[in-house]
Amino acid sequence: MVDFLDLQTEFNRYKNEAEELMERLNIAGRKEKLIEVEQLSEDVSLWNDPDNAAKVMAEISRRKADFAPWRRLEGLLDDTKALLELAIELDDEESKVEIKANVKEIDVLLSKLHTEALFADKYDHANAILEINAGAGGTESCDWASMLSRMYLRWCERMGYSVDIIDSLDGEQAGIKSMTLEIKGNNVYGYLKSERGVHRLVRISPFDSQNRRHTSFCSVDIIPDVDDNTDIEVRDEDIKIDTYRASGAGGQHVNKTESAIRITHLATNIVVTCQNERSQLKNKESAMRVLKARLLERERQAKEAELNKIRGVQSDIAWGSQIRSYVLQPYTMIKDHRTEHETGNVSAVLDGDLDDFMVAYLQMLSKERSEEV
Repeated sequence: MVDFLDLQTEFNRYKNEAEELMERLNIAGRKEKLIEVEQLSEDVSLWNDPDNAAKVMAEISRRKADFAPWRRLEGLLDDTKALLELAIELDDEESKVEIKANVKEIDVLLSKLHTEALFADKYDHANAILEINAGAGGTESCDWASMLSRMYLRWCERMGYSVDIIDSLDGEQAGIKSMTLEIKGNNVYGYLKSERGVHRLVRISPFDSQNRRHTSFCSVDIIPDVDDNTDIEVRDEDIKIDTYRASGAGGQHVNKTESAIRITHLATNIVVTCQNERSQLKNKESAMRVLKARLLERERQAKEAELNKIRGVQSDIAWGSQIRSYVLQPYTMIKDHRTEHETGNVSAVLDGDLDDFMVAYLQMLSKERSEEV
């Protein structure tokens, strides 16, 4: 009976924590909004406008994904409470295993949902466009850019996010000069905004016959991915569109046709390229989406006084401006210079285990917000 009482005490602690968190994040209100949007889809007149119907269904899908962990938590709390009451009444020892498993899952879920509570910016729940650019260091930096691209692709795989490579430019000898990824999923921008800035690598160069230590730099930029509801308007006379033959992997077709697209926004001189698709039309659609996202970000920066909280200060891709250092020689250590979070497990991080760094950054932003109030 003592063990059951201990389990009940532990369960009650998690239950109170969950109820407090759900109230703070207005989960009941979010549930009502989901029901409200689902009711819109039941209106037959909605389907007379296919574009609007697609937007409504996309919103339903997003809200369902957003609410799914909370629904699971509510179910676990109800089931575990009933199991505990019955097990205590009957002194059923066999129920302990199931109860303990439920309590453990509740603990894991609460940990993840506490992270969601840190998402406070308008676009945190949006998809994101991630751009990697090699900086000072030539071949070394191109190889480092390739390592970073693999790290983020592995992180997306761990998170269950979908990824499209919009554009990629190979290095002259190794690696990549640049890469643009479109990443879709719940809270993508909220997590990835921690990665914006310059990333520094220190290692023994595999390209140096004398095995000397080299330092390389790459910049990572994160932009919230806008949908078709954005107010950003791009007129034909505002842009210049160039077509060219794509380079790199993709087979013979990609190099024989001018399917690659370069769009220049004349007023801001923003340049966006896309060569991933074989279809020129699809490349143009992807490039326009990235351009709108960049223009929205530019507009947002102009409106908001606290620029660094939205996009971060863009610095030279060189020494002294890094947000995070990845040291492989003479010791192994990855350290974020903003949060002071660090780890010696370099291989895990380069394999996509970035959650601790991202959460530390979100916690730092949350602390800064609370201090400003």
